[in-house]
Amino acid sequence: MSSKFVHLHVHSHYSLLDGLAKIDDLIKKAVELKMTALALTDHGNMHGSIEFYKKCKKANIKPIIGTECYIAFEGMRDKRPGIDNKRYHLVLLARNEIGYKNLKQIVTAANLEGYYYKPRVDKAYLRAHSEGLIALSACMAGEVSRKVEKKDFAEAERIAKEYEEIFGKGNFFIEIGHHPTIDGYMEIQKGLARVARNAGIPLVATQDVHYANVEDREAQDILVAIQTNAQLADTNRMTMKNENNYLVNGKVHWSNSDH
Repeated sequence: MSSKFVHLHVHSHYSLLDGLAKIDDLIKKAVELKMTALALTDHGNMHGSIEFYKKCKKANIKPIIGTECYIAFEGMRDKRPGIDNKRYHLVLLARNEIGYKNLKQIVTAANLEGYYYKPRVDKAYLRAHSEGLIALSACMAGEVSRKVEKKDFAEAERIAKEYEEIFGKGNFFIEIGHHPTIDGYMEIQKGLARVARNAGIPLVATQDVHYANVEDREAQDILVAIQTNAQLADTNRMTMKNENNYLVNGKVHWSNSDH
């Protein structure tokens, strides 16, 4: 029996020094789990989209092309030291051919016009290129999640409705996950569910995949240490090795969730 759960937030090795899994590994695991569809949402790029599309089709898996883009603090062309190095995450998925073309426009502009530490776009650019796209509020680095973390629920709801206005009703979702070992994470998820309920915006469950299999944790952790210029022995460094950011069977995973 095929799994009805679809991974919509997935990083491959094209998320440089962050994602570990090669596209072949992700597709192989999805086939093992009898999944019928899979997304690819690498950080700020679409480098793997063609390879991913072709290999998914060959494996009889529906490919969903996307990216996890960076949203500028204000304008995408602003480059003020100490201000514009702040940014938010947002997951974008192509719903159709128009969406795929807009996704390419967004990623291109982010890298050529909005690059400042990371490739960025702003909401004005998103609004002009939103047709055919579905957006998810992303991980804890998403703008809605940041406001929930600060207990500013009124602002979180305002921002959520703003994104819904940009992409159209039914095309924006509040993203929740299940990573209970991260301090404060599950409390934020409850807050996100509250925002979604009050704003009338649907929820979507994701896994924020960074590696294909549970045994890949150590290797991915080394990538993160290289990215952050940290020593593996440093107990205060950024790490994901105690988390479950691998390609899981959704039914098993979410049976333990309280959302």
